[in-house]
Amino acid sequence: MAADNRINFWRRNPKVPGRYPKDTKPKFNNLKSKKASTFHEFARSTNDAWDIDDEEDEDFFLTPGPAPSLSSGLHSASTHNQKQHQAGDTESRMPHSLPPPPTEVHNLQDVQEEERDCEHVNGKVVKSSSETLLNSSSVRSTLKKQQSLPVRPIIPLVARISDQNASGAPPMTVREKSRLDKFKQLLASANTDLEELRKHSWSGIPREVRPITWRLLSGYLPANKERRELVLKRKREEYFGFIEQYYHSRTDEHYKDTYRQIHIDIPRTNPLIPLFQQPVVQEVFERILFIWAIRHPASGYVQGINDLVTPFFVVFLSEFVTEDVENFDVAALPLDTQRNIEADSFWCMSKLLDGIQDNYTFAQPGIQNKVKALEELVSRIDEDIHNHFKKYEVEYLQFAFRWMNNLLMRELPLRCTIRLWDTYQAEAEGFSHFHLYVCAAFLTEWRKEILSMVDFQGLLMLLQNLPTIHWGNEEVGLLLAEAYRLKYMFADAPSHYKR
Repeated sequence: MAADNRINFWRRNPKVPGRYPKDTKPKFNNLKSKKASTFHEFARSTNDAWDIDDEEDEDFFLTPGPAPSLSSGLHSASTHNQKQHQAGDTESRMPHSLPPPPTEVHNLQDVQEEERDCEHVNGKVVKSSSETLLNSSSVRSTLKKQQSLPVRPIIPLVARISDQNASGAPPMTVREKSRLDKFKQLLASANTDLEELRKHSWSGIPREVRPITWRLLSGYLPANKERRELVLKRKREEYFGFIEQYYHSRTDEHYKDTYRQIHIDIPRTNPLIPLFQQPVVQEVFERILFIWAIRHPASGYVQGINDLVTPFFVVFLSEFVTEDVENFDVAALPLDTQRNIEADSFWCMSKLLDGIQDNYTFAQPGIQNKVKALEELVSRIDEDIHNHFKKYEVEYLQFAFRWMNNLLMRELPLRCTIRLWDTYQAEAEGFSHFHLYVCAAFLTEWRKEILSMVDFQGLLMLLQNLPTIHWGNEEVGLLLAEAYRLKYMFADAPSHYKR
């Protein structure tokens, strides 16, 4: 019956955005934990998956020393920061580091051949740092020893942020060129029609115009073309005014705990991507997060917000970089360019968080409401999955808390997150409301795998290690189309779904 409804839905709605051709879907406790009756009990009994020992930082503020100047901070990191970053946890936080199903395990030669196939982008060979890793005798030895265990396939880093699938970017089609021309026409008009821009952005934004489109859709830039340069100049100056006014207070008693947590979390942000391990980039993230935290005392800094900076930073950096973004040396850019990327990332992230700030206030009520809404929605969409969770005592909070806290960023490769956010910014209440339906579609995507797991630990391991490493635009498009279908069919959902 559910299958018939889905088919009939698309037949009745030929103009629904996001239509795609049918395609094939491509640290845990050993003992079952006691079921928590309240959110606080769950929080106390659950350790953050990315926590590291804080002993290395206990003397961090004992000898703070003079605060570095802004200009020097934009070009180099302090010696102490470098030591901290080197000592930081290098465990991957992004889902591209998670192990795929055992059927995808290859021997070393197969992996190397797969990498060579993946390194052709737009007809050009892109040399990635993963090739060097493969040539390492220690890596070969490790892979040989672990052949009996599920391991992640090694793909070029460039494929992780690339707009296309891991197999490389095909030449632009006639349809894609026509879409790009339409975007350019909209953006070049004296007053950009934002509704029309959202309509075209729903199915993805071309890379060439994504930076300016994101600025417009987020509300950072005005629709009037003549006012844009003036607004950009004023907002960028305002941000660096905050830096001059507040950043020196990061070692003050009142703010030092906030800054210390930010300083610990930054090296964990995409640790396998060289771009985010550069001292100059990490200092940019520290400034952005600290300024946002002290300007929003109701929530302050919460672990997970650091992830939300990365898509904006990559998109605005790509405006000035045509080669491999992930290995680009940001310090090579002119200082003014670095400052502009930083300020724009701050303001666009702030606009995003303005709509979901209740996710990060005390006890995070926004996330609790969304997780409960997801549970109710799934019980209506797929009763088999819902009853399967009940049978094995799996609480939605145990896996969906992270989905809401990080907007699926730890479940999807960064390239998929960027494509997903194209639609979120085009959709009304995309981050606060439509994300709920995306999570429901994402859960039902793994229906077969979920129902095949017949124990509590196996279910949690599956739900926290979903194999999306090879996902690209096509898979994200199908996910969004299904989310839109669910939103359309369950338009009578209770009002608290929008909380």
